[in-house]
Amino acid sequence: MEAFLRYVVGKLIEYPDELIITQAEDGERTIFFLAMRKTDVPKVIGKAGHTIQALRDLLQASAQKKGIRVGLEIIE
Repeated sequence: MEAFLRYVVGKLIEYPDELIITQAEDGERTIFFLAMRKTDVPKVIGKAGHTIQALRDLLQASAQKKGIRVGLEIIE
């Protein structure tokens, strides 16, 4: 799933080389944290948060097939 996030988010932002993805286990849930340049954050969030919500939905759909729970957060 990290490779999926790196690919999709990398296509959205201007500086994909500076994208850092980390993950942490929170009980039965895996949370992915995205760190990037401040100028790239609005591109990932999108207008009214639609882009980040779509990313979360895709990530959850993929995780559900594997029987796990995931979350996605942006670190500013």
